[in-house]
Amino acid sequence: MTTPDAVPLSGPRFQTEPARLYREMRRDHGAVVPVLLDGDIPAWLVLGYRELHQVTGDPVLFSRDSDLWNQWENIPADWPLLPMIGHKQPSILYTVGERHRQRAAMISNALEEADAFELRAHAERFADELIDALCSAGEADLVAQYAMLLPVRVLARLYGFPDEDGPGLVTALNDMIDGRERALAGQAHLAASMAQLLTDRRKEPAADVVSRMLADESGFSDEEIAQDLMVMMAAGHQPTADWIGNSLRLMLTDDRFAASLFGGRNSVAEAMNEVLWEDTPTQNVAGRWAARDTHLGGRRVKAGDLLLLGLQGANSDPQVRTDASALTGGNNAHFSFGHGEHRCPFPAQEIAEVIARTGIEVVLDRLPDIDLAVPAESLTRRPSPWLRGLSGLPVRFSPVPAR
Repeated sequence: MTTPDAVPLSGPRFQTEPARLYREMRRDHGAVVPVLLDGDIPAWLVLGYRELHQVTGDPVLFSRDSDLWNQWENIPADWPLLPMIGHKQPSILYTVGERHRQRAAMISNALEEADAFELRAHAERFADELIDALCSAGEADLVAQYAMLLPVRVLARLYGFPDEDGPGLVTALNDMIDGRERALAGQAHLAASMAQLLTDRRKEPAADVVSRMLADESGFSDEEIAQDLMVMMAAGHQPTADWIGNSLRLMLTDDRFAASLFGGRNSVAEAMNEVLWEDTPTQNVAGRWAARDTHLGGRRVKAGDLLLLGLQGANSDPQVRTDASALTGGNNAHFSFGHGEHRCPFPAQEIAEVIARTGIEVVLDRLPDIDLAVPAESLTRRPSPWLRGLSGLPVRFSPVPAR
């Protein structure tokens, strides 16, 4: 399927100007773009809103079963994207059919029983602790010192981890996501912590997510549950941290949201929704595999071809966003949480929204005169075509005492 005009899915433009890059891809290639992954591995990037709806809405033709991939013979054992593709991983991400539906129901039911008031209380408590640690300095990096530390603490509490385990889980998960020299150690710490928690909850159940998953009668093994818990924590942490960071950046740099900095709580929700359309944390997702030869967006897709879900590209499809400069208001028809039976479970979306909104509101409540400490154009993003988040958000404010 390799084409001579395939676009490398890497490079600085995903960091500096992805919106323009997606427009150029759509102009030059249409709604389905031939791309090259690391090692010149071919794939299709689906940028059209209608086409992405078609792919995510047909799990039989466009399967989540990575065993279908026609490129496995070309994939080295140390391929850097292997963890994202998930060959033989026993998690919900790569389970299909009725077993996937049972697994999704187990996770949704366990998350749905989380008390909304307790969730917000946990988020406020951890957010206040983080603000207490930096509020007297008059300056801070709200990504490194705040957003990247908050979601995983709240999720760990919901799972049933003791609060004293929280800081270690934060470090481990951020090391794993960072993908550098400590990534494997971070993954090992997270896996060992999860296994220990399952052992503890087998002996002594409690009112937490892990105990509810263990009590499910669908017959999933501890290994499967542990894998799902790790997937949920990683998927819930980094995108939520980036949702906080990207929303704060928007409110600090866009005049349309100036009121948010002066107690305009409605503007917080509006800014968060705008980010999901314009600057969504999860830009592209791997993936789906064609179960047979087919056509999509004018392209001939062969059996076993990998299709990447271009969530941000679809969100900015001009056939959907006819006036890209207009605020989206309460329109939630974006792809930021996916679509179809493999989309982010609704209870997980609600949990992410509560954590992100609470995190933003605590910042605005505690640091009311917050402002950027650097020019807006100097803010940089992590170099990834998959997740879009700030590498830092330096701010200044009047020092205030800890509570």
